[in-house]
Amino acid sequence: MNTPSELKYTKDHEWIKVEGDTATIGITDYAQGELGDIVFVDVDTVDEDLNEGDVFGSVEAVKTVSDLYLPVAGTVLEINADLEDQPELLNTDPYGKGWIIKLKISDSADLSTLLSAEEYQEVVG
Repeated sequence: MNTPSELKYTKDHEWIKVEGDTATIGITDYAQGELGDIVFVDVDTVDEDLNEGDVFGSVEAVKTVSDLYLPVAGTVLEINADLEDQPELLNTDPYGKGWIIKLKISDSADLSTLLSAEEYQEVVG
């Protein structure tokens, strides 16, 4: 299982890459492996202000649908348009081309609740 050390993680299996006041968010390699073949990504929260833990979308795999939870509070800036035609990018490149949203982090966002790669690996065993 791939868990890049430069990223932060949540117990809900999202990853977050923080650059200044912008964050890129996706699902982890572990999550995509558990879901199986992803066939659809549904995110309709662009320009919405959301709180940490809010559902910002969902991913549909062949056998299940899973909600996506926001790791930190902020405003959804952008959705990865490539996922509309290629949802399988979440399976093939979850930490690269398979990113899901970009978020403007709110001033009140608490980054201290995020897990390091080592802490996340302990969560998933």
